[in-house]
Amino acid sequence: MGESITEGTIINWLISEGDSFEEGDIILEVATDKVDNEVPAPAAGTLMKTMFQAKDVVPVGEVMAILEVSEEKKSKTDVISTERGTSDEKSHSQKKEKFQKRPKPVQKPSGSTSGSTSVSSSSSFSTSNSNTFFSPLIIKIAKEHHISFEELARIPATGNEGRLRKSDVFQYIDEGRPYKFAQPVSEKDPTAYRIPQLNFDKGKGKVIEMDRMRQMIADHMVYSKHTSPHVTAYVEADMTNMVNWRNANKVAFQEKHGERLTFTPLFVEAVAKAVKDFPNINASVDGNNIIVKEDINIGMATALPSGNLIVPVVKNANTKNLKEIASNVNELAGKARENKLAGDDIKGSTFTISNVGTFGSVMGTPIINQPEVAILALGIIKKRPEVITTEKGDQIAIRSMMYLSLSFDHRVVDGFLGGSFVRRVADYFEQFDINREI
Repeated sequence: MGESITEGTIINWLISEGDSFEEGDIILEVATDKVDNEVPAPAAGTLMKTMFQAKDVVPVGEVMAILEVSEEKKSKTDVISTERGTSDEKSHSQKKEKFQKRPKPVQKPSGSTSGSTSVSSSSSFSTSNSNTFFSPLIIKIAKEHHISFEELARIPATGNEGRLRKSDVFQYIDEGRPYKFAQPVSEKDPTAYRIPQLNFDKGKGKVIEMDRMRQMIADHMVYSKHTSPHVTAYVEADMTNMVNWRNANKVAFQEKHGERLTFTPLFVEAVAKAVKDFPNINASVDGNNIIVKEDINIGMATALPSGNLIVPVVKNANTKNLKEIASNVNELAGKARENKLAGDDIKGSTFTISNVGTFGSVMGTPIINQPEVAILALGIIKKRPEVITTEKGDQIAIRSMMYLSLSFDHRVVDGFLGGSFVRRVADYFEQFDINREI
């Protein structure tokens, strides 16, 4: 449901336990990354059991419900599971003591029939087989029994150099596949930063519980500061030409194109041009790899009526003209005000801008919108006396000035790239064509 999503909140169950449904019917609503999503039924059937209730926060990958699908939709796996259920019960009972340490039973996967016997297992196991090479025979057996590579890696291996043998796999199957639903356990990094357990006097006063969106924003901001070493570069730009052109043409622009002309489309247009000039600013980090994105999708940090922030995205901004960008910006801003943004509206951002000048701020030090590597804050446009160079020499004139601040991830963006990029954005602002046609 989007990059960096690790959990979601169940808003409401639309189907109750025991109720039947058709393929495509909406079973529940889940809120992820500030957007509400409807979850459709993968096939016709009956809702047997819900594992979580409304308002529960569920990690990605967790089973939310057990479904029994209609006969015509049952897979070969379900039939095998049904046929083996009775014959395996005795074997499972005999092996119960071997895998006794269980916080809770693991339920049958979606689509299992009532005749199946579910296998209990520990909630987590470390990898037993460190050798990830599997012979074609082992892979064939795994495919026949629907065993994933992750599950194969947990099977104790007795072959040479830690290789998995045929007998190892069949013994594991006879034991009821105890690691089938196990989750991998990652070793703790001894060098990782750990938050010290300090007791502070938080004071007394009115207690306000964070809403779901505010909690998610808090988590994302802490994660970003913990993940990316933030560095901020500042420049100022003379916005006089852009301000004068926009003031002179905003009415005619709306009459001609039917769209309001705010400063945001002009900002998005200039930033997209600068990103094209410096493609390495349009990237994300994946371990030791840097992924330079092909698309230039500009996210706009937007304030909601509740005061929370959300980042709708202008897709492929570098390929659109000013009318198209203005149309996208106005549509997304309207959806944000009405809380009608869809999941696709906030996905895919590769670079984000935050117009802190809207709130009267002179400048800001924005926090990077993960997994991006930079974010640009635009301060208030303010008239002030400046020394300018003219044909008659240096003169003092009233100019419309604005500060720009770029926060960048110093793991992959150095000072030269960060400083050059934000300076290029300022140059595009200052060199705006005052005679531009609408």
